[in-house]
Amino acid sequence: MSKIEQLEQFLKESPDDCFLKHALALECIKAGDDERARKLFEENRAFDPSYIATYYHLGKLLERGGLQEAAIAVYEQGMEQARAAGDNHAYSELRSVHEDLIY
Repeated sequence: MSKIEQLEQFLKESPDDCFLKHALALECIKAGDDERARKLFEENRAFDPSYIATYYHLGKLLERGGLQEAAIAVYEQGMEQARAAGDNHAYSELRSVHEDLIY
């Protein structure tokens, strides 16, 4: 059974688990399925906006797809969530990739 199949099986048991969706999205990226990865990241962001890991990876995915303005918006939303959570490490990472795009 592949990692993707394993994660899909786990998600059947826990369909709202942001960690599992995030892990599946990363595996989808590795497999070249950016469209599915984006859908999973967007589901996470809609279900739990405070799941901060989503913002960095979704932003990078959008960047690779040539969607810089959308990536900038995602990074900005992620910075807001990181600041609200007091997660300085995530905030710094998001700010760094955000600045790379706007400067």
